[in-house]
Amino acid sequence: MRDPNRRATLSRLGAGPLAAALLFAAGACSDGDLGDANHRINGDVHVKAGAAPVAAASVNGSIAIDDGASFTDANTVNGSVTVGAKANGASLRSVNGAVTVGPAAHLTGSLTTVNGGVRVQDGATVAGTITNVNGSIELSGAQVGGGIKTANADITITGNSRIEGGITVEKPGNGIVSTSGTPPRIIIGPGASVLGELRFERPVKLYVSDHATIGTVVGATAVPFAGDKPSE
Repeated sequence: MRDPNRRATLSRLGAGPLAAALLFAAGACSDGDLGDANHRINGDVHVKAGAAPVAAASVNGSIAIDDGASFTDANTVNGSVTVGAKANGASLRSVNGAVTVGPAAHLTGSLTTVNGGVRVQDGATVAGTITNVNGSIELSGAQVGGGIKTANADITITGNSRIEGGITVEKPGNGIVSTSGTPPRIIIGPGASVLGELRFERPVKLYVSDHATIGTVVGATAVPFAGDKPSE
């Protein structure tokens, strides 16, 4: 059954882009989804290679997309989303769960999670924006067309990653996260490019390789480093 309290709870997070994405993901499954192997209320969803592209959704369950599989959207509320190597799809959304995009996979849309880490592997492409609130964001040799937006995540960009649209670390609001504790750690490694503005609305620790390319930094001071990673 649909949980009527879930949408009411989420609506209290406000009307910002993170809350909107959260509401969209939470509404991915409805009572009408029962009985469909690609849409589960309680259970995992497996998208197989060789089949026609499908939309996959679960409320309480993870979504696994095979290597080379095609899909439209993948949405889950409580569960992870894993996209195999060379898979192709539109968008990925999870409320509570990690999202992993395998090597050389391609998304034509955006990747959104609220409480969960994001990992985009070598040669993978996300044409839209990567957005989360809590959880690390790791890109290794990946391409992102719409920038990265977070409130409380550590971000590590390595290899020949290319991020268009910059990075935004938003000031948390509406009780989503606290600004107390350790500031987010942003590392832009050798060979990586972040094009566009890097805007920080809260304190962060920003480390930029002397062999990286970045745009204008607003709200933070970049600490340069040599070698593969900062010494701190």
